[in-house]
Amino acid sequence: MPGDSIKFELIVGLGNPDSEYEQTRHNAGFWFVDQLASMLGATFSPDKKSHSMLAKATVEGRAVYLLKPYNYMNNSGQGYAAISRFYKIEPEKILVAHDELDLPPGLVKIKKGGGHGGHNGLRDIFAKTGQRDFWRLRIGIGHPGNKNAVSGYVLKRASSDDQSLIDEALDVSLREAKTIIDGDINVATKALHSHKPKISNG
Repeated sequence: MPGDSIKFELIVGLGNPDSEYEQTRHNAGFWFVDQLASMLGATFSPDKKSHSMLAKATVEGRAVYLLKPYNYMNNSGQGYAAISRFYKIEPEKILVAHDELDLPPGLVKIKKGGGHGGHNGLRDIFAKTGQRDFWRLRIGIGHPGNKNAVSGYVLKRASSDDQSLIDEALDVSLREAKTIIDGDINVATKALHSHKPKISNG
């Protein structure tokens, strides 16, 4: 797979700030980077230039930045653009973790490039940077079945069964996180894409 030796320098989690959104499906990207920061011993702090929360981890002796754009989902591109430009990080060295309607809870996929699939956070990154060739960690949250119900669906909590499945997918992603950061994309992709949720949904 092209790019399988990339050393990632920036991991971005997409979500909405404020406690009212903290446990909603749209914040799956935040959940991932929060847990990743804890695992790597990094601490988020406000970064004024990017209107974001930023953490710096050291992995195998090199810096890896973790970012949570804090200007709401529809303005996710502001933080992404500011940090990637300031640290001169190329898009192929960036991983964006986000909720994915097109995957059921419990599944997680990694891919490079592609469209935004209606995701407003990705849409705004495209608009503010013109970049599409970053990597994505797509965390399945399922689809409400009606496109008109999507907005309300992503801004609500998942059912307890679905949340258990999402948490399971996050655990799998975190187990592969260092492999991903080190750029062993083939290995990480195989592990993530072959994952079968252990918890029955329904």
